Amino acid sequence: MLRSVLRLVAVLWALALAAPAARADVWTYTDKDGVVHFTNIRAKAGSRWKTVYKTGPGKAGAIRGDCASCDRVPARDRSAERYRRYDAYIYEAIELYQLPEALVRAVIQVESNYDPRVVSRVGAMGLMQLMPSTASDHRITDPFDPRSNILGGCRQLRLLANKYEGDLVTTLAAYSAGPGAVAKYGGLPPYETTQRYVRMVLKEYYRYKQQLAGRPD
Repeated sequence: MLRSVLRLVAVLWALALAAPAARADVWTYTDKDGVVHFTNIRAKAGSRWKTVYKTGPGKAGAIRGDCASCDRVPARDRSAERYRRYDAYIYEAIELYQLPEALVRAVIQVESNYDPRVVSRVGAMGLMQLMPSTASDHRITDPFDPRSNILGGCRQLRLLANKYEGDLVTTLAAYSAGPGAVAKYGGLPPYETTQRYVRMVLKEYYRYKQQLAGRPD
């Protein structure tokens, strides 16, 4: 499973470096031995191959982390202090929901750049960009309150991680595009914007992981 995920991430990164105008659809299938295969040669309809990455307009709707300049209320806090300002709430949440600190910080970085006032073009709110329905599900009455938002976002991540048995790529895809999209495609949806979001969070996750590893106890 880990090898498959790493290979998928490598493919997605390679596609990200391709010329924007070029089409770069990718198909995949898993053989009887559990080996995941990829190809950029168009698959025949009805074959065992299924789309894993698709260029083009992507999914319309609640794709967070894709277009910060499109936000209704963009991130404006540029102070260096913002990266440590919410530490107490982050530590509380990762202890309560048993999540990696690097993951929580990566999601906050991509979703809001550590600005609790951000509102996306589709109405996602706060540090971890909770949709109104998600905030309601987690009984968050004020999604702009940093503590409430971080606890709600981390609870959502925990539930998704449980649902997808710790699969980080699928968990992040569902956090961005919703579990319905993941269920529809049986895993990472072939939405360019969702896959861009996953790449962005993974990049920050590994950066934070390295940074935190060097932090004094």
